[in-house]
Order: sequence, then structure tokens, then C-alpha cells
Amino acid sequence: MSDRKSADTPPNLFDPALAACPHSAYQSLLDHHPVHRNAISNAPIISRYEDVMYCLRHPEIFSSDMEEQMSLGTDRPMIPQQIDPPAQTRYRKLLDPRFSHKRTLELEPSLRASAKALIDEFADAGECDFSQQFAVPLRGQAFLQIYGLPLEGLGHLIELKDGIIRPQSQAENPLDSVEVEDIRKASGRKIYDYVEDLIAERRSEPREDLMSYLLQVELDGDRLSHNEILDISFLFILGGLDTVTASLSCSIAHLATNPEARKLFSQESKDIDSAIEELLRWETPVTGIPRLVKKTVTIGDTRIEEGEMVMLLLGAANLDPREFEGADRIDFDSTRNRHVAFGGGPHRCLGSHLARMELRIGLQEWHRRIPEYRVKDGETLVYSPGIRDIRHLPLIWN
Repeated sequence: MSDRKSADTPPNLFDPALAACPHSAYQSLLDHHPVHRNAISNAPIISRYEDVMYCLRHPEIFSSDMEEQMSLGTDRPMIPQQIDPPAQTRYRKLLDPRFSHKRTLELEPSLRASAKALIDEFADAGECDFSQQFAVPLRGQAFLQIYGLPLEGLGHLIELKDGIIRPQSQAENPLDSVEVEDIRKASGRKIYDYVEDLIAERRSEPREDLMSYLLQVELDGDRLSHNEILDISFLFILGGLDTVTASLSCSIAHLATNPEARKLFSQESKDIDSAIEELLRWETPVTGIPRLVKKTVTIGDTRIEEGEMVMLLLGAANLDPREFEGADRIDFDSTRNRHVAFGGGPHRCLGSHLARMELRIGLQEWHRRIPEYRVKDGETLVYSPGIRDIRHLPLIWN
């Protein structure tokens, strides 16, 4: 793409070809179109770090209360993601302790054992589909443990989740908007039914799991209503089974083609936490998040009217040279990394501590057993836009 074309024409962020390597497109937006309107929907897309952080920190202007605008098969807003403070704050007070750094560390021994067992299944074969045989089941097993659910139910939950997030993958005609919406609505109904059954089971036989906690916890003397528990669990099924899988797959795909970077993760004594933060910045899985504008506002030179939907482009914000030194390259030695891969402000990702631990365990255990690997010859990886994921990641090793 020429400099002139980059300056005149914003890139199409929904082009599947762009999802594989969006970094140059992000840079073009940061340099030439920090706020621009989508050519199809006319919705403003906001790219620069400072502007994105302003929007994230001001939910009274850039609201997450957009259940009517975002059709995700729900009957009510998902809690706490689709509501704003001060109501949202009440739910975060209940949920944050269950996802604290200290609490998530309690899951580490069992999750590490799960990672080792998964690798045992294919290590001697010399090849695997990393996404389907490791990333998806590893994340899924963590989610199932939190909710106290049997492992054999993972496939069903993933199918329901994909029916909401990727209904096109289940449609006979992915371009038929009516069929796609019907799949999403049907999947939503099945998720509610699934959670209804789980609520009934835990009411009769409480356990030491998240659902039992939701049924018993009180705030200011009040317990959560039945619908509140449904709406929290609906969100957890969507968020708990998708984004970490995407992060892990995209990280391994990057390392598979960068042998020098890969060596870092094979050193037993090396602290990889900073490297994981840099991978999250560089391979931002949730590339953008929508918001509903509650008050007319000006960002940069663009006036945005009340009632408009905007897109906050997290992937581009994470490459902004105004915030990150050497933003256009990956630097595992970086010590200052205020990336927004987990969002920011009051709606910052509830499960960020858990996600970091899962990435750390997944990358450590993989490289202990399989330090040298590459993408299978002749394979072209297909990345999905939006939530940047690789559904199939064929790897080989000696």
C-alpha cells in the first residue's frame, strides 16, 4: 500500500486477509486516520491510545449499555459487561474477589496437570492442531473447573458459544443474515436452558464452585436474583471459552515463525511474564470493542453525536508510538507495558489474572516438551477478524 493511498483511504478492518497481520493497517490509521468513519456503517473508529483510554474511562459518555444495539441472543444485558456504573460496580464487588490474583493461583496445580496431560496425547506423534488439541481444551478445562462442570460437556458449551460469537460458521449460507440471527437466538436460548439446569442442580447440592457462590453470596444483605445469575453466567460462557484460546493460538503462531523469540520460552529460569504482556500487546486478541455514545462529544477533530455507536480499536491503540517506545516491533525485554488488551476503566476484563496465568502455564508447559516446532509445510493460517483467532493451527516438530 502506497503512502498516498494509506493517507487517503482507511484500510478495511473487516477484511479477513488483514486479520493475519493487521499491524501495518493499524499504523496507517494511527498516522492518518486516528478517528474515521466506517465506510459501510458510518460508525466512528477510534485508534489512538490516549483517545481509546479516555473513552474506556468515561462510561457516562461511552456506554456499555447497548443490549438493544448488540444482538447476542440475550433476553437482558449480560452482567457486568453490558451495564454501566454505578450498577455495574455492585456486581464487580461480588465477582472481583473470585477472580483475584491470589484466588486464580489456587487453580495453577490442576491447570498445569491438564496442560501436561494434553501434551502427552500428541507429543510423540510429531504434529498436532495446536488450537483444537491444546488451546481450546486447556482453556475449556479451566472454565469447567471454575464452574464445577464435567469435562465431557466442553464440546457442547463450545458449540453454544460459537453459535453466539461465530454463528456464520454454523450456517448453511453464512451471508444469510436471517439464518445467522436465528442461529444466534437459538444458541442463546440453549445457553439459558443450560444455566437453568445448573442453577437447579446447585440449589439442591451446593459445591465449592462459582455457581454455588453466585447462589449464596450477599451484598448489603441481598442475594442475586435468578435472572442476575443467568445473565452473569451467560457472559462467562462467552468470555470464558474464547479470548484466552485466541491469545494462546496467536502467540504460538508468532513464536512458530520466530525461532529467536521462541528460545526465551524454553529457558526454565527465565521470567516470561514481561514477554507474555508483550505478546498480548502485539497479538491483541479482541481487536476492538463497541460503545454507545450517551452525550455528544468531540474526539480529535471528529464530532460524535449522542446515540451513535463507536468502535474502540484496542489493537491499534496497542501499537501507538505515543505510548509505546518501539511500538512497531515486539520487544520481550520491555518493562513498561500499559497495553489495553484487557480493556481499561471500570469494564476492564474481570478475568485478566486468570488469563495471564493460563497463558503462562500453556506457554511454559508447551516449550518444556516441544521447544522446537513450526507451522506444517504447505499450510496457510486463517485468522478471524474481530476476535483475532486461528481455528486450526497445524504444527510439526521432530
